[in-house]
Amino acid sequence: MIEFNNGCEEEKNPQEGSEEYRQKVRELNDRFRSTFSGGMVTMTPGIQALGEKNVQEICQKIMKFDAFTKDNDPYGEHDFGTIKHDGQSIFWKIDYYDRNLEFHSPNKSDPAVTTRVMTIMLAEEY
Repeated sequence: MIEFNNGCEEEKNPQEGSEEYRQKVRELNDRFRSTFSGGMVTMTPGIQALGEKNVQEICQKIMKFDAFTKDNDPYGEHDFGTIKHDGQSIFWKIDYYDRNLEFHSPNKSDPAVTTRVMTIMLAEEY
C-alpha cells in the first residue's frame, strides 16, 4: 500500500534488518569511509602519537579498504575493518549517533537523523 501526503508519494525508510536496510547503511558507510565526509573521524592517542605522516598514510589505507568478508563484516554494513601499517594492526569502526551525539541513532540508514563517527585505533587500544 502506498501512502500519500498532499498528493506526493511518501518515501519509506527501509525496515531495519532487511537487505534494503543493510544496503543503504553499507552505501552510506562506504561513502563516509572512502571520503571521510558525511560524519566525524576521531583517533585514539595511540594513533595520534604515530605522527602526521603516519596518520595520513593510515587514513589513505582506510579510504581504500575494501577487504570485506563474511568473517569481518557479518552484517554486510561495512562498519569495521583492520589494516596493517608498519607492522601494527589498526582498527577502524563506525558508530551511529543521533544528530546531537547524545544517543544511538534511531535509524542508521537515514542520514537526516544519524551522525556517523569513525574511530581509528591501534588494535591494542580496542
